[in-house]
Amino acid sequence: MIKTIPGGVIAPKGFKAGSVHCGIKRNIKNHDIGIIFSEESCKAAALFTTNQIVAAPIKYCRKIIQNGAVHAIVVNSGNANACTGKKGYNDAEKMAHLTSKHLNIKSNEVIVASTGIIGRLLPMKKIQSGISKSIAHLGNQNTHSLNIAKAIMTTDIVPKHIAVKTRLGRKEVTIGAIAKGSGMISPKMATMFCFITTDASISLNTLRSCIKKSVEDSFNQITIDGHMSTSDMVAILANGMAHNQNITSSSKHNLTLFQKALDYVTLHMAKAIVKDGEGATKFVQVEINEAKSISDARKIARMIAESPLVKTAINGEDPNWGRIISAAGYADVTLDESRLKLFINKITIYKNGLPVTPIPKRLLSEMKKDEIKIQLHLGMGNKSTTLWTCDLSKEYVKINAEYHT
Repeated sequence: MIKTIPGGVIAPKGFKAGSVHCGIKRNIKNHDIGIIFSEESCKAAALFTTNQIVAAPIKYCRKIIQNGAVHAIVVNSGNANACTGKKGYNDAEKMAHLTSKHLNIKSNEVIVASTGIIGRLLPMKKIQSGISKSIAHLGNQNTHSLNIAKAIMTTDIVPKHIAVKTRLGRKEVTIGAIAKGSGMISPKMATMFCFITTDASISLNTLRSCIKKSVEDSFNQITIDGHMSTSDMVAILANGMAHNQNITSSSKHNLTLFQKALDYVTLHMAKAIVKDGEGATKFVQVEINEAKSISDARKIARMIAESPLVKTAINGEDPNWGRIISAAGYADVTLDESRLKLFINKITIYKNGLPVTPIPKRLLSEMKKDEIKIQLHLGMGNKSTTLWTCDLSKEYVKINAEYHT
């Protein structure tokens, strides 16, 4: 049984968080740097953006995570430290060193993350002060998790955090997370962070396998605008302080329970990112059924979900089925028009190559709802996929037009 509890990243035993405003963001009420710290060194795994152009912290963390041991995460918002050359890399390295020095831990056990505007060097004097003050503010109250969830926000409207408990044998294991993301969201993680903490005892290889599987079915199944950024990562830290029987690939029952709880957390965070999409008014679920392969299903789902015409139609509460069908048609997947069936909120609007006429009256009221489900049956096989997205509004254009470098 999975139980949702308060606390976010500080809910698992042994974790603390601290954050402050150090001056990267203009508004002094907005925290812009923070630390997540574990009393014990953690098994750690991470996945990063697949963009070929990556920020300095990503280059640094790719090396650090190979060791599989992490004690702390230092993260700032307002500046991505991307496209900043050797100086940017040295600054990322310095952030890790400063954090480790204050916490009396190894510098190669610190994950570094930065998000915000691309192409600016970090204000390192402010960063240095921010790291020191964040560590001074470390704590394990709910406000500490909420504040660091706010500290990693850029164009986000709301902070994103969750914690759950599940029982593994005689022990309770807790998983907590914070995330950020609102625009520049595409499958293969962009632009988003998710930092996950757990007190579970788990082998490193199993942890790596669990987070990879979980990300594939959550963060890699969301899109807002199809734009992939430079700074994105999902990282999970497990300190073992729940003292459960160590989870390995051979401990099938406990592994299944842990994976289920982790999947709950990552899917909740992924959906929260979509719901916070820049200017979003609708949460949209795109289901592709009866595909010949998962690959085919995902190609079509993404074409529909990222079509500006489909997204603007949904924003305008218009059941414009032609845009959905035509988007499926250019996904480079073999289709038979006569086999297609299209549903919106379970109402049939297209089948056997023809629209359903007249359009059911209740479809118009369904289009006014906050959540829209598009289901397309291809009639080509038995594979399916689900992808989550949002509508495209005038506010999205306004937000991104005003987001200057």
